[in-house]
Amino acid sequence: MKGPNATAWLAARDWKPFAFQRQVWTAMARGQSGLLHATTGSGKTFAVWLGALQALIDAKRLKADAANSSKTASTEIVVPDAHPNPHAQPNAAPLTVIWITPMRALAADTLRALKEPLTEMAPHWSAGARSGDTTSGERSAQDRRLPTVLVTTPESLSVLLSRADAADNLGRARLVVVDEWHELMGNKRGVQTQLAVARLRHLNADLMVWGMSATLGNLDVAQHTLLGPGRDGVLVQGKTPKRLTVDTLLPPRTDRFPWAGHLGISMLPQVVEEIERSGNTLVFTNTRSQAELWYQALLDARPDWAGLIALHHGSLDHGVREWVEAGLKSGALRAVVCTSSLDLGVDFLPVERVLQIGSPKGIARLLQRAGRSGHAPGRPSRITIVPTHALELIEGAAARDAVAAGHIEAREVPQQPLDVLVQHLVTVALGGGFMPEALLHEVRSTAAYAQLSDADWAWCLAFVRQGGEALGAYPDFHRVQVDANGVWRVPDARLARRHRMNIGTIVSDASMAVQFVGGARLGQVEESFAARLKPGDCFLFAGRLLELVRVHEMTAWVRRAQGQRPAVPRWNGGKMPLSTTLADAVVDQLELAADGRHSSPELRAAKDLLAVQSEWSALPTRHHLLAEVLHSREGTHLFLYPFAGRHVHLGLGGLIAWRVARHSPTTFSIAVNDYGFELLSPTHTDWAELLPQVLRNAESDKALQQEVLDSLNAGELAQRRFREIARVAGLVFQGHPGEQRSSRQLQASSRLFWEVFRQYDPGNRLLHQAEQELLALELDMARLQTALARMNQQTLMLHTLERPTPFAFPLMVERFREKFSNENVAQRIARMVAQLEKAADGPSRRKARDKSQSPEGEDEGDVQAVLDTLDFGRDSPVSRRTGDRRPRRERKPPRPLPPL
Repeated sequence: MKGPNATAWLAARDWKPFAFQRQVWTAMARGQSGLLHATTGSGKTFAVWLGALQALIDAKRLKADAANSSKTASTEIVVPDAHPNPHAQPNAAPLTVIWITPMRALAADTLRALKEPLTEMAPHWSAGARSGDTTSGERSAQDRRLPTVLVTTPESLSVLLSRADAADNLGRARLVVVDEWHELMGNKRGVQTQLAVARLRHLNADLMVWGMSATLGNLDVAQHTLLGPGRDGVLVQGKTPKRLTVDTLLPPRTDRFPWAGHLGISMLPQVVEEIERSGNTLVFTNTRSQAELWYQALLDARPDWAGLIALHHGSLDHGVREWVEAGLKSGALRAVVCTSSLDLGVDFLPVERVLQIGSPKGIARLLQRAGRSGHAPGRPSRITIVPTHALELIEGAAARDAVAAGHIEAREVPQQPLDVLVQHLVTVALGGGFMPEALLHEVRSTAAYAQLSDADWAWCLAFVRQGGEALGAYPDFHRVQVDANGVWRVPDARLARRHRMNIGTIVSDASMAVQFVGGARLGQVEESFAARLKPGDCFLFAGRLLELVRVHEMTAWVRRAQGQRPAVPRWNGGKMPLSTTLADAVVDQLELAADGRHSSPELRAAKDLLAVQSEWSALPTRHHLLAEVLHSREGTHLFLYPFAGRHVHLGLGGLIAWRVARHSPTTFSIAVNDYGFELLSPTHTDWAELLPQVLRNAESDKALQQEVLDSLNAGELAQRRFREIARVAGLVFQGHPGEQRSSRQLQASSRLFWEVFRQYDPGNRLLHQAEQELLALELDMARLQTALARMNQQTLMLHTLERPTPFAFPLMVERFREKFSNENVAQRIARMVAQLEKAADGPSRRKARDKSQSPEGEDEGDVQAVLDTLDFGRDSPVSRRTGDRRPRRERKPPRPLPPL
């Protein structure tokens, strides 16, 4: 009897294997590892899974099972929960395949897909999932015997590796599959995965490792990171015919002075119309707060859709999310408003259309979300961008051109995060113990720690053994001890339980459960939001208007409310920076507009905005760096547009302000967005003279890093990074299940360690890591260096303004909204827009085109009205008067300056 035949199984369903699927099967039959990169919905899962069944199932065992089939019941592909004796089911195969997914929801969906061919191709195999959503009954069954195929997350796999019987339970695994590798490789969860795979390879030297992804720009780096240095593998690229449409939902009219913050609700009628036209639609937003608002707005617009539309994001209760996913699969839901919680590989075949509210901020994210529609080989996919302000029209055209050109962002891989390594050392010490020399060889077999120094390794060993130099007097930090045989173990059962409960690298603010009084649990909000609420306050959550009744033991007890203006929960991490790939594509679109080429529907829709920007200032291009200066009652405004993303602009703005202040002490306010930044000084600043000097590049990368750190409140920022590092490294205990400690307690604990290390252990590697992560993650130092180098090669175009331009206005609004977020400010912003629109249409614009007429003859009323509104008035709490306003300068024509 032959082994299972994947081609025959597909043929029985009128399917034929693609060439890339056969390529994977051939490689797996040879025992090779590799990376599969193929379009979303093209059959990646079956490529790897059917190849695994063909390569790993013993034909003799299959024949024996067939002979015994008349003696046994039909196979149930579930983890048995009633047989504590593993020999009670002699036909059950041991753990053979470990399938790692980045999300719990994806684990459940993947398990359903993997079960499909088992009845015919591997009746003696069982399959199960282990994640944070796994019930206690399932966990107990898995503790007695793991299934043949285990779908899990990096965190749950590390928990299994921390068990004393890890070698027996996991050592027979022959294949590890890492699904959606692009989602993991660029963060600490990916590093945790690398270490786990290295441990499994240590237990079984013949282990095969395969990764899958649909949106990777640097495939060689991705494969190297997955398999480890010096390990050969197969790179399979699945190119299947699939039509992808990327378009933009155009507004009925385009504002010439856009500002972020209204979340695009003005596009609601068009969104409703698009949902009506489509069978099933996913409406993606970039933040959970935005998803809550859009869901409520859709219900308000179409009350008859109650029960036909739903909300899905990561803070909702697991049961709610499962109900929504089931409704999508069955086609019962017309539309779901969601976040990245539905980004990844979950297969919702009925979905025909994807709407993206606002910019996707990156090409990879756009492609990933587009693939949720038409999620099957040969079916077309379509994603429509719904701009939340006029500048996002340009991003829509840029994204489409980038997709057509095949430009996808590269993923950067973290290097040597010692907090993850410290956690792993304790995990392995629990999982049977380790010998330092052997484990060092294993750790260095990963891409993240290939260059780990002997000194760093020795420091990590000392840290888990006695807490380093500063914590040696505290028994809780003597986590690992050396036994009589030289094996490093965790002898304290209490410390062992504590470590297992806090395994993982996902760090967020403490969450507070939201639950109806006497009713169901809805999900969780961050404690920092709930702490601002008083009993009787209302907020919008899980698509409902809720009233807070009381807060007790980290639970917000609520009841339904009606007719009151709600708050909306805000979760950290909401603002994603524009990727380099998409930012470059946006500049290309501006260059087309500067040349008078408005070929795309988006550029034609934004033509009036771009025309005002060109007349009042200029459009930035790849070869020209645009700077604008405006004098107002607040002082001197500098607007600079490097198009490098908000993280880089924060660093650049601080750097330039610091360099100026060194020569002429002054105070600056900074506002940033993805296109540029604003520096406001209360005194007159001659930017024409200063800007070429302060934009110079530093003598070295190290000198530039030090300047950036000196220019910001680096101590506070690094301390914030240290809070996360302290949790991952096991210094701060996050609490037992059900009794999560408050964020205030966690912050106080991490702050205490920060101060102790700075005073008594200044060479502590975790302090240095906090500084490096600040530079790499929050300030994106590599991208900042690249941006500054590019700016030094561009021609600087400095324009003196009489009023804010369409590009400058959103930066001014950003600064106001950072300090004030109330209706009064929104009304003032609306008046600013009205005055600027009037100036754009009035005589001042016509006279700006008349070079023979002096600017002094312009309509002073319009200009002064704009400036007065800009300052929010003399008596406004937002006003920042610093003395008499300087007389308005005569407008000068744009001055090109030589390259820096």
